[in-house]
Amino acid sequence: MSAESAPIPGEPGGKGRRRTPRSRGRKGLLTMAWVAAGIVVVGGTGAGYVYFKLNGNIKSVDIDQVLGSARPTKADNGSENILVLGSDTRSGSNRKLGGGTDDGSARSDTAMVIHVYEGHRKATVVSIPRDTLIDRPECTDTDGKAHDAASDVMFNSAYTTGGAACAVKTVESMTDIRMDHYLEVDFSGFEKLVDELGGVTVTTTKDIKDTDSHLDLKAGPHELTGAQALGLVRTRHGVGDGSDLGRIQLQQAFIKALVKKVKSVGVLTSPKKLYDLADTATKAVTTDSDLGSVNSLVSFASGLKHISDSNMTMVTLPVRYDPANPNRVLVQKTKAKQIWTALENDRPIPKSATEGTATGQAKGVVTS
Repeated sequence: MSAESAPIPGEPGGKGRRRTPRSRGRKGLLTMAWVAAGIVVVGGTGAGYVYFKLNGNIKSVDIDQVLGSARPTKADNGSENILVLGSDTRSGSNRKLGGGTDDGSARSDTAMVIHVYEGHRKATVVSIPRDTLIDRPECTDTDGKAHDAASDVMFNSAYTTGGAACAVKTVESMTDIRMDHYLEVDFSGFEKLVDELGGVTVTTTKDIKDTDSHLDLKAGPHELTGAQALGLVRTRHGVGDGSDLGRIQLQQAFIKALVKKVKSVGVLTSPKKLYDLADTATKAVTTDSDLGSVNSLVSFASGLKHISDSNMTMVTLPVRYDPANPNRVLVQKTKAKQIWTALENDRPIPKSATEGTATGQAKGVVTS
């Protein structure tokens, strides 16, 4: 399995870079917000055929059955944790958008743990870099095939090895926090949904030009099309230190802009527009079985309607560059423990948990 490289650590404040053997597309389909967009707004627009059509779009996996009872305890205060993955199947339309070899394999190149606090009025999003070296636990996939544990492997190998169930088990092993839900969004669906939303507005504080992601934006405000949004969340070269960590910062900024756009969807009055949006959203996602129907997704998304971009905290798992392999990052375990303990106890993340970590140096390049 090939991987894109991270930057060569430079002097403090520097922008040392490392060469990358090749670029592979990835996507920042990173939050439930835009899934909720298409589903919540359609909640009252139709029944009968519309319901069954949308219901038939949704793919789900029974993670609870596969993982059994040997899992962290569910919180009893109404808070929720959702693992959101962006999957890249390297086949069909995803290959055209993402590049790479059409080998039929699936990769998770973007991962976020979203913690929705008690009362569902604020949330914290923790991005997990794909190149993070971890100890992957033994797991069983949804087809019943067992996979051995592995040490010092890339985080995204969990999904590649055993799909959704192994990804959830790995995150629960890392965090000791129960993942209440699972959402996976595919590459081509992301582009289509942004277009259905009518574009997403961002401001770039610097010119961004990346031939690998086909993005060329001058500094200033932009109404991004689906293709441009896809390019933005794939961009790493020429921004920050050229690493995946810098790309995560762009993705996090885009999510906030996307949440703003989703909030504006409520003013739409066209039933066809609402249906098209919901149709695209439901085709784009794979969920855990508890969310595997329109009714369940509407209920879930409605519970998040009070969360806006202003009360979303976005952080990245505290990591440092691996001195033995500059293409990988290592978890700063003490700081990571601060994050997971805070979320487990439904508290804000302390500032000390995210200070002095590798960042990617792209913060502020994109704003909403």
